[in-house]
Amino acid sequence: MNVMQPYFALLPNFGWPEIVVILVIFILLFGAKKLPELARSMGKSIKEFKKATSSVEQDIRTAMEEEPEPQQKKTIDDKQKTVVND
Repeated sequence: MNVMQPYFALLPNFGWPEIVVILVIFILLFGAKKLPELARSMGKSIKEFKKATSSVEQDIRTAMEEEPEPQQKKTIDDKQKTVVND
């Protein structure tokens, strides 16, 4: 018995006939002129998402590679009420 079967029960196996039917439905819903524009905007969205993801990933990597600065011990001088770095 395949353990992963229940998870993929909602996602049927798509063959060429199913894909063609889905494309025909898209053409009927959006029109042939609108489909390239939709695909272009979808591609730009994916590109922007990947760019943002890689930027965040790079920030995390650089933060992990940097050594933390040593913390300075601070004391309060009672006479002058100022913070003195030791």
